[in-house]
Amino acid sequence: MDFSITLVNLAGSVALLLWGVHMVQSGVQRALGARLRGLLGIALRNRFQAFLAGMGVTAVLQSSTATGLMVTGFAAGGLVDMVPALAVMLGANVGTTLIVQLLSFNVAEVAPAFILIGVLMFRRTSAAPRDFGRVLIGLGLLLMALRQFVGLLDPFEDAPSLRLLLGAVATQPVLDVILAAGLTWAAHSSVAIVLLAMSFAAKGVVPPHAAFALVLGANLGTAINPVLEGGAGDDPAAHRLPMGNLINRLIGVAAGLALLPVLGPWLVTVDPDNARVVADFHTGFNLVLALVFFPLLGPYAALLRHFMPGRVAAADPGQPLYLDQAAIEVPMVALGAAAREALRMADALESMLQGFRDALQRPDRRQLAELRRLDDVLDTLNAAIKSYMTALPLNR
Repeated sequence: MDFSITLVNLAGSVALLLWGVHMVQSGVQRALGARLRGLLGIALRNRFQAFLAGMGVTAVLQSSTATGLMVTGFAAGGLVDMVPALAVMLGANVGTTLIVQLLSFNVAEVAPAFILIGVLMFRRTSAAPRDFGRVLIGLGLLLMALRQFVGLLDPFEDAPSLRLLLGAVATQPVLDVILAAGLTWAAHSSVAIVLLAMSFAAKGVVPPHAAFALVLGANLGTAINPVLEGGAGDDPAAHRLPMGNLINRLIGVAAGLALLPVLGPWLVTVDPDNARVVADFHTGFNLVLALVFFPLLGPYAALLRHFMPGRVAAADPGQPLYLDQAAIEVPMVALGAAAREALRMADALESMLQGFRDALQRPDRRQLAELRRLDDVLDTLNAAIKSYMTALPLNR
């Protein structure tokens, strides 16, 4: 097959993989989003419950970014302490590894059945079957994309130019980490990049230690998006959680790179299946990082609060507090933010009505000026909420 055609097919397989991951995430968010958000809010009482909730919610959503946006909103609004919020992120990082573990086994044969059942459910009129049908279609597309990707690599497995290029990359673990981190940031999915690394390792296109470095990069890249896109406003306190998650990822990746020459050969001897050993490395990395950081969450949260103190400023009642633009890509999180802003608008309306009643009984120019100011606040918040809601990708 012509190399250019194969390159287009490979790119199409990767795009299909990303779309399958997106369909799974969006389907689960539509079907269970509000319940998962409520479960997460209830569990944010202590670090142990928070860790388990973060792992469970992310295992269902398959998006640590969505979980991070939810808990970042709680933390930024002062509704939860930093310690359980950081515990949620540790659990979320472990939760993303579960789908990778499942797909490391040979389950591609069930892809057509998933798509068939998913299409039948998607054609139903009620919302719940349609949402779960979307999940099954996404899983089927994901599995088909992986199988097609691996099959396309077969004719070029021994191509000298490809071997030369990948050989140069394989000898530079730091380059592998940077490459995978950039791809994960662009794709917004560490799961997809880890699955690609597994496919490369399974076909012997890259050696296991290079695949391990790619996994480290994927774990780093998934922490970059919340830092760049999360945390509404310019208050440093709103960025504590994503920055805390990124810092522990950086520490873990640096330690993993230092230990890779020792761990890599040992892991290969433990499990000769390259795909399985890459999945095990991904899970082990996140578990070890959680075990190391979990007892240190108290002083770590104190350090974050010290270096990123909350900004004390006069609050503008007409300025939206909860409409985080980064949450627009996750509709269930954005709807929760809009609901909180609407409740805040209702409080302002209640204050205005009470003031209006008092003004009727005892006219006061100052009070009338305050009522006009509250009316302007209501208009501003109403316009901001409507603009935010119309930007939601509810049709995706």
